[in-house]
Order: sequence, then structure tokens, then C-alpha cells
Amino acid sequence: MSKVEDFLTQKEEQEIVEAIRLAEKNTSGEIRVHLEKTTELDPYDRALEVFHDLKMDETQLKNGVLIYVAIEDRTFVICGDQGINDIVGHDFWDCTKDIMVAHFKNSNFKQGLIDGIDRAGEQLKKHFPYQEGDVNELSNEISKG
Repeated sequence: MSKVEDFLTQKEEQEIVEAIRLAEKNTSGEIRVHLEKTTELDPYDRALEVFHDLKMDETQLKNGVLIYVAIEDRTFVICGDQGINDIVGHDFWDCTKDIMVAHFKNSNFKQGLIDGIDRAGEQLKKHFPYQEGDVNELSNEISKG
């Protein structure tokens, strides 16, 4: 089995998908989690590549947020599209990362991801509240590379 498949149990993955669903219930924003074994690119550059591959840059309000994790590299990146980045403070993603790192250091990856999703969802809800007729533009499933 690859490291990607060992990173989270099936039950943990479903809990993360549910956290995404709940976070998106109150916002027009979109949240995705992407896991991969490693990257040869700079992690931020790879996260942007994945962001594009997942068509997260095609949401109507440019309010997608990606949590990218390179497991063997022990690194992750949170990147938001222009719509959300133009609104939240520069330290917002750093504060979210700090919360996640605290869990990751204790190998509690599921809770770290859920807390990151919840925090992103709170900001999306604040700046991009759910609107009547809003459709889920992107899958909530965890993507893997």
C-alpha cells in the first residue's frame, strides 16, 4: 500500500468529506483536500498546479480553498482563489496552518484537516454566505495523486 492510502483510514476520510459538506452548507465557497505521496516541485507551486487541475479556479465567485498535503515530504499548503485571498488578511492562512500543524505534530491528521476545513469554512461563510439556489460546484471527495 502507498503512503497516500495509509495516511487516513476510510472512516477518517468520510469524516473529512462530511466536514467539507458541513462547511460548504453555509457558504457558496468550495473546499477541497488533495493528498499525494510526494512532489518534486516546490509545494506551493504543486498546490497551485493541483488547484488548476481540479478546476478550482473555475468557480463562479473565485472562492475555492485547497488543502494540499504531500505526505512523505511532511508538508502541506493551503491556497485560496483570488476571491477569498482578496478579502482575508495575509496572516489568515498562516493562522490556519498553525492550528493544523499542532494536530499534525501529534499524528492527528484527521483532526488537523477537519480544523483547517472548519476555519476555512468560517471565513467563506463570513465573506461568501450561502445564497438561494447555490450549487456545489466541486466534489467534496478527497482527491489523490
